[in-house]
Amino acid sequence: MSPSSADPVSSAPPGGVAPPSRPSSDPPGGAEAASRDAGRLATPPGWLDRLVAAWPRVDPVLFAAYAGACVLYAAVAFYGAMHQQTGGMWSAPLDDVFIHFDYARATARGYPFEWSEGNGFSSGNTSLSYPFVLALGYLIGFRGLLLMQWAAIVACASTLGFLLVGARLLEPIGRWAKYLLPPVALCIGALDWSLFSGMENAFHLGVWALATLAALSVVRAAGAPGGAGDGAAAPPRRLARLGWLAGLAGALLYATRPESVVCVAALGVYAAVAVGRAYGARAAIATLLRTSVPGAIACVAQAVANRALTGEWSASGAIAKLALNNPYMTSEEKWDTYESLVTYVIARNTSHHFSDALPWGWLVPALALVPLASRRTRGIAVVLWVQVVGWLALVALNGQVRWQNERYTMPAVAWLLVLAAMGLALLVARAAWTARDGAGDRPERRAGAPAGLRARLAAGGVVAVGGVAVSGLWVARVALALALAAVFWVHQLPRMRDQIWFFGRASRNIRDQHLVAGKVLAQLDVRRVLVGDAGALLYASDRPGLDLIGLGGYHDLPFARAGVHGLGASLELIERIPPGDRPDAMAIYPGWWGELPAIFGKQIVSVPVVGNVICGGAEKVIYRADWSPFAHGETPVSMRADEQVVDELDVADLVSEREHGYSFPRPQAGFVTFSVLPDPRGSGRDRFDAGRVIPGGRSETARLRAPRRGPGRLVVRTAATRPAAIRATADGRELGTIAVRARDGWTEASIDLPEGLPETFTLTLTPVEGEWIDHHVWVLERAARPEARPLAGP
Repeated sequence: MSPSSADPVSSAPPGGVAPPSRPSSDPPGGAEAASRDAGRLATPPGWLDRLVAAWPRVDPVLFAAYAGACVLYAAVAFYGAMHQQTGGMWSAPLDDVFIHFDYARATARGYPFEWSEGNGFSSGNTSLSYPFVLALGYLIGFRGLLLMQWAAIVACASTLGFLLVGARLLEPIGRWAKYLLPPVALCIGALDWSLFSGMENAFHLGVWALATLAALSVVRAAGAPGGAGDGAAAPPRRLARLGWLAGLAGALLYATRPESVVCVAALGVYAAVAVGRAYGARAAIATLLRTSVPGAIACVAQAVANRALTGEWSASGAIAKLALNNPYMTSEEKWDTYESLVTYVIARNTSHHFSDALPWGWLVPALALVPLASRRTRGIAVVLWVQVVGWLALVALNGQVRWQNERYTMPAVAWLLVLAAMGLALLVARAAWTARDGAGDRPERRAGAPAGLRARLAAGGVVAVGGVAVSGLWVARVALALALAAVFWVHQLPRMRDQIWFFGRASRNIRDQHLVAGKVLAQLDVRRVLVGDAGALLYASDRPGLDLIGLGGYHDLPFARAGVHGLGASLELIERIPPGDRPDAMAIYPGWWGELPAIFGKQIVSVPVVGNVICGGAEKVIYRADWSPFAHGETPVSMRADEQVVDELDVADLVSEREHGYSFPRPQAGFVTFSVLPDPRGSGRDRFDAGRVIPGGRSETARLRAPRRGPGRLVVRTAATRPAAIRATADGRELGTIAVRARDGWTEASIDLPEGLPETFTLTLTPVEGEWIDHHVWVLERAARPEARPLAGP
């Protein structure tokens, strides 16, 4: 075969005289051999030679087309299953997809960061950037359910970007190795389910690819093998610019998913180590700061915005979903919960999503460990493994990680599959374990190699070292790799089929229940809808909403934290909302909310779902809301005509508790409950009030204002089914014992307050006999008498 046309030689000019060959490529044998070689070089190259010469230009385009075809094939399988079960209608397999759509529509209408227009800033959407991407589609015409079509386009483009950048991570193994990545990365049905679900998973991986590409640019500019500088470090100014770009990409990655802090940290350290080898420790620290400071600023800015606009430093999702924020759990209980969730996310993927039987699911992490054993891939493999482990460790803090087809774990699964593709490639690579850094496949090394070797190197091959024994070992490794791939696919195929069917059925469930219920709400023309962590109801009805769980948010009322404390605390906040802005309809699963629908609602219609696999209940019920038991700001019944309220503590109302520095005994105490009992004034209406259960011997405290004019009274309200005695102190000073009598209905009891109390004092209430439920506390004082005025006269 003729030499590779990649060698820069020209054909013979007119007259048949070939140009002289370069001395570096003169073959041995003297002038006669050179003459024969010159004649062969004058021969037009064959098709294989032309292919080898053009391969560096063809390869990127071919791989992009191949990867794109793999993504489209997977997407068509899942979206086709959706349309088959929905009759060609766009839907989504998760109601949470429509929460993103709610934020996107509000953004497109000029209300960014609002879940429901008019509710004010919301921190409940953990992805800050994804709604803006969806809003772009909404603005260009993807309205209504067609927004899911735009989400599908974003998912396919983002997944393709992930594969293109992931391919670069396999380059040290050989040019051919990246062709293993698309089928390996898309071979897990649960991962594909999340990528094409309409959630931010695919977009997150696309942004991760951007951040990884930026970090790799820093590494290569620092003089890493195969970099842009061919081993020579870039100028410091260019290195600094690339570092800041990597930092901005990291900030965008954090804004897409906050758990990405582990990715930003891992990529930043990876870039800093590479720079440190070329420039020293000071340059490494500077690079680490450039790659991490923008992300840190984004994190701080989000926390400050949350605090300023919602009164909480944390996002609503973190408050509602993390066991760390549960006020009733002990430290041991929180740790046990975390351990169980860590075990769950590992076992659920390896023993369920990766395979239909043990132990075959463990083939994925086993192959993912292989890159750690090769010097070619060890560095980037460590970076990927840090992200896999760090991500799973963070999402295991989230109690919701067990739901929604384990979508929270899927980014780690995607990175694990990149590692598995590396491991598979290393098994079949002919010289993966004999070359230190894969330089034999670099263009600059091929340029000086003999022509035949250049052709084989350009095609991805490597000269075998070690003769027959090495060849035999390579054949054995290839056979092992093929066997592992075959066994894995046989046991993954049932899971893939299940996930494709599940995707279609779940999308049909969301359409049949949530979207239909949303259309009913639109026809009812309601003012505001009370929901529980729902998105499609509001998206389909296009009505304002109030999220009882608290992820949607309503101005600065702490609904997310109230949801953790208990339903009574959430109702206390609804009581604070002006009557004209309260929800006039509820669309909820009645089994989720105890007595709420029976007390505060009148059923209008229920929307069932058949063959349910994803909805929270068999029926979504729509109620007409009735908040008449609310009476925010009412004075105590026992207040005398000559008394007035100095201060009021509404226990279980988190706003009132925060204003008064209220503290209940925790953990495993202070649980919120509520009652709706006849109005003791005899109005014929019921009255609502929530309170906290205080066990005997435990104390609650609050800062209250003291009477300003002489002695006063301390009045408490409770719903007492049993008698109790509560010891009261003011700044440690004994005030007396409040005796609570058992009765059906609301009970008020009081003690006199002495003169001489400071302007504000710390009230401590401790049940000394039995337990009690503290609903309300008032401080009363004698009203000032009107001043005597002289009679009018001359």
